[in-house]
Amino acid sequence: MKLHCLFLAVVSTGTAFASAYSTAGIEALVRRRLPDHCNDITFSLTVPPSYSSSVNKSAFASHNDSYAVSNGGAGKIHISGTSPSALATGLRYYLKEFANVDIHWFLGSRLNLAPKHLPAVNSTLKGASIVPYRYHFNTVTFSYTSAFWSWTDWEEQLDWMSLHGINLPLAWVGYEKILTDVFLEAGFTHADLASFLSGPAFQAWNRFGNIQGSWGGDLPKAWIEGQFELQKKIIARMVELGMTPVLPCFTGFVPSRIGEIYPNASFVTGSQWNGFPAQYTDVKFLEPFDPLFTTLQKSFIEKQQQAYGQVSSLYTLDQYNENNPYSGDTDYLRNVTANTMKSLKAADPEATWMLQGWLFYSSQSFWTNERVEAYLGGVSNEDMLIIDLFSESQPQWQRTNNYYGKPWIWCELHDYGSNMGLYGQVENVTINPIDALNNKSTTMVGMGLTMEGQEGNEIMYDILLDQAWSETSLNSEIYFHDWVTTRYYSSKMKLPSSIYKAWNILRQTVYNNTQLSQSTGVTKSIFELSPNTTGLLNRTGHHATVIIYDPVALVSAWQDFYSASSQSPQLWKNKPYVFDLTDMTRQVLANAFVPLYTSFVTAANKSDNATYSIDTARRTGSEMLALLADLDAVLVASGEAAFTLGPWIEAARAWAGNDTKSADFYEYNLRNQVTLWGPTGQISDYSSRQWGGLVKDYYVPRWKLFIEYTLRGDTTPNGANSELAKALLTFEESWQMKKWESEKRKEVKGDVEKTIKSVAAKWGYVFGN
Repeated sequence: MKLHCLFLAVVSTGTAFASAYSTAGIEALVRRRLPDHCNDITFSLTVPPSYSSSVNKSAFASHNDSYAVSNGGAGKIHISGTSPSALATGLRYYLKEFANVDIHWFLGSRLNLAPKHLPAVNSTLKGASIVPYRYHFNTVTFSYTSAFWSWTDWEEQLDWMSLHGINLPLAWVGYEKILTDVFLEAGFTHADLASFLSGPAFQAWNRFGNIQGSWGGDLPKAWIEGQFELQKKIIARMVELGMTPVLPCFTGFVPSRIGEIYPNASFVTGSQWNGFPAQYTDVKFLEPFDPLFTTLQKSFIEKQQQAYGQVSSLYTLDQYNENNPYSGDTDYLRNVTANTMKSLKAADPEATWMLQGWLFYSSQSFWTNERVEAYLGGVSNEDMLIIDLFSESQPQWQRTNNYYGKPWIWCELHDYGSNMGLYGQVENVTINPIDALNNKSTTMVGMGLTMEGQEGNEIMYDILLDQAWSETSLNSEIYFHDWVTTRYYSSKMKLPSSIYKAWNILRQTVYNNTQLSQSTGVTKSIFELSPNTTGLLNRTGHHATVIIYDPVALVSAWQDFYSASSQSPQLWKNKPYVFDLTDMTRQVLANAFVPLYTSFVTAANKSDNATYSIDTARRTGSEMLALLADLDAVLVASGEAAFTLGPWIEAARAWAGNDTKSADFYEYNLRNQVTLWGPTGQISDYSSRQWGGLVKDYYVPRWKLFIEYTLRGDTTPNGANSELAKALLTFEESWQMKKWESEKRKEVKGDVEKTIKSVAAKWGYVFGN
């Protein structure tokens, strides 16, 4: 099924057109999220204006979606639209604007707070998308965020996606089951696969061909089967909601015994990735021009279609993610893509290849324009879709001349490794895609989200998805005001003006980074990094530690936001308010750690007689540890999974049922990802999180070690101070092996109001009191 066929909406009863859609999906969503209003909202699907019985040959010449909201009979609200995605978008627009309710990350759905009697609309409300496709997910999101999600998590996620107009989601879950069956049928053994497949928290990079195998244990068969069953539900729900899932396929990465089992096969060994030992990297890649590649591709897609049905012909396939090709010869590169496409067509004549464009940015020295053009040139324009993964900071569509004619999607990456700093580029994500669509690009066909971790900063993702339905750049001041009204809505009170004031400060500072030479993604606090006397401050790039706004501005926003609870004490019962106050408090404390660290290092520096003061160093070191302990207390008191380690570990262990060995393996996988990220810290702290429990049990002990060594006069950087480096690694490796079930301390939700008030009073100078 080509993409141009995927968005033909169901038409009214009595028409002669075949129907690919129904309103059943959106009606079921209403039953789940608005059970009291099942009979108060009606839906109908209409023929899009561009519908024609003779389908356009171009795979991406699809129509834009549109919806209309009007008053129906008997006091009902009626929503019509050109697709289920349009209906869901129209529903969310109505609920936001007239009922002041929405659905959120972590907070979940607040749609049930809609008034008993739904407000009528003044006149017919109309909306239309400016691009056919609204995309969601990065391949690595499936490891950083959703690795251990249950069906309950996915149900809420999919409803969130539907209501935000997403119609083109990536669907990686369950991939290992299909791949396992393909490889076993091809002659590989379970032992071969055990040394090839990676653990749950690292599967994305196994799928990319960056790593192979798993440290800490082998991937259990029960996990593979469980994820496969989960994927069946996910795919069915995506289709029910009118989404077109982007499915996996055979990528070419194979177990290391490929040469023994197929002596005549043409394969190459990939490059080492991020310093991992050879047993965990150097993945074998079967060349696409080898006939075996097509054989395995046909086997994979056939098994996938048998499992999920013929629900999509769009396939995600990334061969060189942070792993350069065997050769830079342009004929070779063109041959790779041409034969890859042939394998897809042999398996599915309607196949379209989706490629994440990250490789052209991350390996720019290799991917010259000439090589990019040759690589993309092996596939016809209508058979490939490019995800411009990092459009808000490092767009590649411009330097590649619109990907040399390939359709592409403008995407916001924003977050790396699920880092939790407050950060945004509100002007970039509202102005730049409109500019690209209207003035510069001839092949832009969508807008989407490609965050590595779906964590925090929700407003930055909401505004981009809503921008996909506005021909002009959204006014951020108006948008933030309306977003705040809906987020904290309560029928029992009027929001204090100080809440709006706080968010307007955030809009102009924290969420308006224009210094792309300094920071291109969510900032990371230095307390999450391995302690050192040098190299922590003012890091730039997409793991920047430089604070790109005046910290005083954040404190001012915090004061306004916090003071609202004095005017309206019932805000302490308002979950979104408490959640966001916790998040702002977390960031204020994280920022306050920087000057303490600077003062400590300065005071402990014996080589500078003018600043050296052992008493000051001791006092400041104690303050550093005390601040982190209080930060941990605030996070734990929130009781929110977004801010605490415990729920993540429990979710991981839950996948094992009563199998303790597997539960321990899943827990280790999670612990390793958010700390060492590799058997011995290959990319340590990349996926660091500011979670209660993690701060107190992992970051505080590391800083305590550092402070002790420094106070003794060991002020050389860790690379030279081998004793400190060894002590840190010993602690870090031992922490990986902890077992949540056997720990005496459990994270128990505390009195968040009391805790925040106490911490704010204790650290009065930090909070401007």
